[in-house]
Amino acid sequence: MKPTLNVVAGIIWRNEHYLAVERPEGANMAGWWEFPGGKIEESETAEQALVRELQEELGITPQKFSFWQEVSHIYDDFTVQLHFYHVREFSGEVQALEQQKMEWIDPNHTVSLPFLPADIPIVEALHL
Repeated sequence: MKPTLNVVAGIIWRNEHYLAVERPEGANMAGWWEFPGGKIEESETAEQALVRELQEELGITPQKFSFWQEVSHIYDDFTVQLHFYHVREFSGEVQALEQQKMEWIDPNHTVSLPFLPADIPIVEALHL
């Protein structure tokens, strides 16, 4: 049986655009684009993981966020259970603390970035 990774992801909004980040070189699935976030540790809730991951990756602390939806995706070696949150307010300035590329996406335009397969339904839902 494939292992399941529980992951949290933030859809971070600024000026009606959302943030996409590229998985950095050396990371699993490097070069693909995704929503910032990461694994939920055994001792934390999804909300605690969201705050920790966004602080570690981007140097921001979510102030106002809400659960949106959960998505499950089966990759070759594992299954990922993604918990998506809309982040409407945060403190701090967005920084690429992992030297990852970042781009603010206008949901009114077509996205040409290669998003991870698990994130594609979310990107499509944001662009309706």
